[in-house]
This record gives sequence, structure tokens and C-alpha cells, in this order.
Amino acid sequence: MVRILGRAAIAATLCIASAALADGDAEKGHAVFHTQCAICHRITPDGAKSIGPNLFGVVGRKSGTLAGYSYSSAMKASNLTWNDATLEQYLPAPMKLIPGIKMTYAGLKNPAQLADLIAYLNTAK
Repeated sequence: MVRILGRAAIAATLCIASAALADGDAEKGHAVFHTQCAICHRITPDGAKSIGPNLFGVVGRKSGTLAGYSYSSAMKASNLTWNDATLEQYLPAPMKLIPGIKMTYAGLKNPAQLADLIAYLNTAK
């Protein structure tokens, strides 16, 4: 019984999180990207990198796999696939989710901005 309730609670939490992300505004997320991420990342179809890897097409990509970028061992070993759920966990505290990464960004703490940014990243395909 506990196992069933535990799974139900996890499923409910994921549904709530997904609903919150579904409310993200990609246009606002574009602005968040440019104020929070663009100093280190590009998001262009040409694949050009900056200090960090190019984030064009990041949604659906396995962590640490973009050709031409030198990822940390920690990022390569994390074995994540970037999607709404993993981005929602990662972006507020990157170094907490994957200790030992090169990215020194403290994290995006504002839930509305986080939802907007993830909505924007989903459009960059």
C-alpha cells in the first residue's frame, strides 16, 4: 500500500510540475535567456559555442554529448537527457544536481522565470 501511495504522490508531483512548466511563456523565456544565460551560452542553429555549449536543440539531448565542446567528467557521467523535468531540477542549482561540473552559475531561483526559460529552450529546435 505504501509503495502504491508513494508512486501516486510522485506522479501527482510530476503532474503539478508539468502543469507549472506548461504555463511558461517562451517570449519571456527569450528575455530570461539573454539576461541569465547568454553571457556563457549561444542558442543558434549553427552550433557555435561560447564559454559554455550551444543550447540550440538542448531539449532531448543527452548531457555532455554536444560535439566540439569539452565537458567536465561529471557532466559526461551524469547520463541525463535534457527535458522539462531535468531542466527544472538542474537550472535552480546546477552544481547541486551535478557536483563537479564546470558551470559556476548559482541557479535560476524564480519559478516563473524558470518556466519561461524552459518554454523558450523547447522552441530552439
